Amino acid sequence: MFRARSFQDRRFMTHYASRFAILAALLALAACGTQGPRETVPTPSEVRAKLVRLIPAKVPDRQGWAADIQAAFTARDIAPSDSNLCAVLAVIEQESTYQVDPPVPGLGRIARDEIQRRAGRLHVPALLVNAALGLKSPNGKTYQQRLAGARTEKELSAIFDDFIGMVPLGQRLFGTFNPVHTGGPMQVSIAFAEANAREYPYPVSGTVRQEVFTRRGGLYFGIAHLLGYPAHYSKPLYRFADFNAGWYASRNAAFQQAVSRVSGIELALDGDLVIHGSSKAGATELAVRALKRQLDMSDSAIRRDLLKGDSLDFEETDLHERVFALADRQQGRRQPREAMPGIDLKSPKITRKLTTAWFATRVDGRYQNCLKRAGAR
Repeated sequence: MFRARSFQDRRFMTHYASRFAILAALLALAACGTQGPRETVPTPSEVRAKLVRLIPAKVPDRQGWAADIQAAFTARDIAPSDSNLCAVLAVIEQESTYQVDPPVPGLGRIARDEIQRRAGRLHVPALLVNAALGLKSPNGKTYQQRLAGARTEKELSAIFDDFIGMVPLGQRLFGTFNPVHTGGPMQVSIAFAEANAREYPYPVSGTVRQEVFTRRGGLYFGIAHLLGYPAHYSKPLYRFADFNAGWYASRNAAFQQAVSRVSGIELALDGDLVIHGSSKAGATELAVRALKRQLDMSDSAIRRDLLKGDSLDFEETDLHERVFALADRQQGRRQPREAMPGIDLKSPKITRKLTTAWFATRVDGRYQNCLKRAGAR
C-alpha cells in the first residue's frame, strides 16, 4: 500500500482527497436531480384494490374479477398502469358488460341457419339434417331442443362438440370445425387462445376452447391479445382496433394507405398485407410490386418483407422504410404510421352495419371514462 513519506505528501493527498469527495457528492446530487424519484411497482394487493375501485359498483364479485385480471397481468408480465388496466376494463365492458358468458339474442336460430347453410353447400338433404337434429344428445335432449334453448356461445359450442362427436352427419357437416369462433368476457378468438396456450398458468382439465369460456381463461387470453405485443401506437385507440382486426392491423393499414397514395392503386385498408396460407399475391402485394423500380426491390424481396407484417420487425424492413420515404416525399409531409382499418364487421350475431372504427371508438370512450375514475382520489 502507498504510504506518504513526508508532511508535504500527506498535505497533498488530503487536499485532493477532499476535493474528490466534494466532486463525488456534487455528481451524486446532480444524478438525483436528473433521474427523479423511482417509480414504485404496485403490489398484487394494490393492483386488485385499484381494479375493485375501477370496476363499476353494480358488477357482482368485483373482487373475483380483480383477482383474475391481476393474475393475468402478472403471468404475462404486463405493467399494471392505469392505462393498461383501463384498456382491459373498457374491452370487457364493451364486449360483455362484465358477463363471463354473455347471452346472444336469437342464438338458436343463428346456429340452425349455420347448419342449413353448410348442409346446402355440401348438398346434404334437409330431411337428413332434420333427422340428425332429432336424435338425442348425451344430456337426454335432442340436438334440436338444445339448439332452440341455447342462449350463450358456451352452450352452443358444447352442442356442436357433441354433435360433431356423436352424430355421423356431424362429422360430414363440420369435421372438427366448431362455428363458435370467440368466447368469454372479452370475446377473444378461440384460435388465438389455442395458439397461445403454452404459457397458460392454470391447469386445464378439458380443452383450451372450454377454458376460454371461463372467467379466468377468457380474461387471460383476452389480455394477452390486447396488450401482449409491442407496438408504437400514439394512443390506445389503435390497440382497440387491433383487438378487433388483428395484431398490427392499424400499422399495416397505414402502410397500405401509403402504398395506395404512391401507386394510385386503390386498396382496402384491412391490415392484411399477404394472403395467409397462400403463395398467391394479394392486392397489396401486387400494388407494391408496381413500385418495385422506385423501391429498387425484387418481387421476392417484397414478399419476404411483407411476410413480416404480423410482427414489429416489419417496421425495420427495407420495404417499410422505402415505401414511406416515397410517400413522405410525394405528399410533402410525413405520412401517418397508424390508421384505422376500414373493415366492416361480419358475423351472424351482428344485425346492423358495424365497423372496426365503430368498435375502437366505443371502447376508447369507455377507456377515457375509466381513466377519469382512476384519476379521482
